[in-house]
Amino acid sequence: MSLSGVCVTAVESRPGGTSQALEALGEASPGTSRSPVDRSFGARVKGFVALTKPRIIELLLITTVPVMFLAQQGVPDLGLVLLTCVGGYLSAGGANALNMYIDRDIDALMDRTSQRPLVTGLVSPRECLAFGITLAVVSTLLFGLTVNWLSAWLSLGALLFYVVVYTMILKRRTSQNIVWGGIAGCLPVLIGWSSVTNSMSWAPVILFLVMFFWTPPHYWPLSMKVKEDYARVGVPMLPVIASNKVVARQIVIYSWVMVAVSLLLTPLGYTGWFYTVVALAAGGFWLWEAHGLQNRAKAEVTGGKLKEMRLFHWSITYVSLLFVAVAVDPFLR
Repeated sequence: MSLSGVCVTAVESRPGGTSQALEALGEASPGTSRSPVDRSFGARVKGFVALTKPRIIELLLITTVPVMFLAQQGVPDLGLVLLTCVGGYLSAGGANALNMYIDRDIDALMDRTSQRPLVTGLVSPRECLAFGITLAVVSTLLFGLTVNWLSAWLSLGALLFYVVVYTMILKRRTSQNIVWGGIAGCLPVLIGWSSVTNSMSWAPVILFLVMFFWTPPHYWPLSMKVKEDYARVGVPMLPVIASNKVVARQIVIYSWVMVAVSLLLTPLGYTGWFYTVVALAAGGFWLWEAHGLQNRAKAEVTGGKLKEMRLFHWSITYVSLLFVAVAVDPFLR
């Protein structure tokens, strides 16, 4: 069965009130929208760009490029960096577009996704599906023909894992959705290494694990903030089905493991003092924030007093600092 066939089948057979959600989506279509949709060329271009979720891809590239410096132990070929970034953007963009195609029913019912192009009618479902598949094919061929085929298969694997395993299978069925579904977001680390070496090593595996343990405590604070949205559409994110105290405890556990794993690079000889100092400082502040959230959750504070978004915003800063240290460290050894 083709990828498009899988996507269509999954949406049609999705449990949990999909037909009602699709009716709501229909109410948001161009023909019945309460406010007219700007369908000018410029607006349409912005709509297709929005399908790729550029801000999420920025984070993926932050974890890809520094690993290339680590793999090279210096400055990698800049042409290779450019091709890897373009291929990575197209691949992740295709995955995000297909994610929006599959989730268009619940996106119509959630406040934070109500302005996505498929919900407003700026882009049709058929256009989104074709766009996502095209990006998937182009990115795989670009990687294979200009970088190497190991990177191409890793890239395609990340796309399929995000679309099929996370979006179609896990997201609406288990509170562990973001734990295992987050594997797709860890693979750019391996892609960055393989693009330079056309092989694997323990260094990218360790950084893969850092991102694996980073993902839940990064996303759960946001889920705590918008859990009513997820509850409304029947998506069992952990904060929807568990108390804030339980979620905060899980965040602390994953945070300690993440920081511990991040420190393995130096004793194994891949990094030196600079990376270690940054990992300790950034990780220490992360743990301070995680325990702070846990203490506030234990006190059963609600609303803005929980301050769950502090850890969410720091998590982005943390991964940026850590991977900048990965890129800079080879020059200071």
